[in-house]
Amino acid sequence: MAHYAFLDENNVVTEIIVGKNEWEDGIDWEIYYGNIRNQTCKRTSYNTIGGVHNNGGTPFRMNYAGTGYIFREDVNPPEGAFITPCPGENYTLDENTGLWVISS
Repeated sequence: MAHYAFLDENNVVTEIIVGKNEWEDGIDWEIYYGNIRNQTCKRTSYNTIGGVHNNGGTPFRMNYAGTGYIFREDVNPPEGAFITPCPGENYTLDENTGLWVISS
């Protein structure tokens, strides 16, 4: 099973669902689920955190999405990345991991 994130008009994740595996039955499930909900839908990898796949596979979209995360197309092109909201003004986004680090 694959996981999918629904995005609002500001690319903020509003919900995560479990759905069909990508391209199963020859269908692009991001588009299919997005059309049903009339929202943008993006697949997310349950096993990807900090740009690393936990099981040694290929990381996908930097981080597993969570409610309130922001989907950014400008990070990790062409896939984009799910990024947590910035935790404070003293943080900088590490674009190699998709995680916030304390600025020095």
